[in-house]
Amino acid sequence: MDVRWEEAGWERLTGRTGRRRLPVWDCTVGLVVGDESVLLIDPGSCLREGAQLRAEAERLTGRRVTHIAFTHGHFDHVLGGAAFAGAETYGAVGLDSELSTGREQLRTDAVRHGLAEAEAAEAVDLLVVPKHSVSGEWTLELGGVQVLLANVGPGHTRYDLAVFVPGEREAVFCGDLVEESGEPQAGGDAVPAQWPAALDRLLSLGGDDALYVPGHGAVVPAEFVREQRDTLARRFGVSAL
Repeated sequence: MDVRWEEAGWERLTGRTGRRRLPVWDCTVGLVVGDESVLLIDPGSCLREGAQLRAEAERLTGRRVTHIAFTHGHFDHVLGGAAFAGAETYGAVGLDSELSTGREQLRTDAVRHGLAEAEAAEAVDLLVVPKHSVSGEWTLELGGVQVLLANVGPGHTRYDLAVFVPGEREAVFCGDLVEESGEPQAGGDAVPAQWPAALDRLLSLGGDDALYVPGHGAVVPAEFVREQRDTLARRFGVSAL
């Protein structure tokens, strides 16, 4: 099965989890495979990309994606959502309103970063917002595995969601709270003063032995997250706890 995943461009992380690093923006998409249901973490940057991910996930798992978790609201992490008809959608509380009222900003950001105008417009017109809002923690039963959705923000944005998957080795999907392929990006919607604390919450979820999956870049150990937390604290002038 690992060979099939690699041939499809996916990286198998644990018995239940895998991920794909998408081209152009190096955005990570996660996949959690239960006995009954399948969770996708971030559906890509446009409908074309979302449709490709849907087809790949169905080939790898033998069934459709039933749940989608949005780690935050940036275009490269949300605009493929409409390709997954019927999936239950989850995000940090408040993300639904931000996406609903910020459609034009999403389109502008996508085009500014290089997405074709027609693709950006189509994806924004069909934008899927989270149906279920996570204010603390939410447990998803996928069959044989219980996945924890945790509202760990604010930090990278005002609405950051992490996904914790137990198993023989725990995996934590961090969204852009953690980035490995470049410096963490703090845009106008970041909450710098609370970002280091959000990383502390990630570390408390996974512990020292978990795999931490950044929104961009290679999978990292807890020590990388701890070092990034200290770097952000210095960068933003946040006192250590």
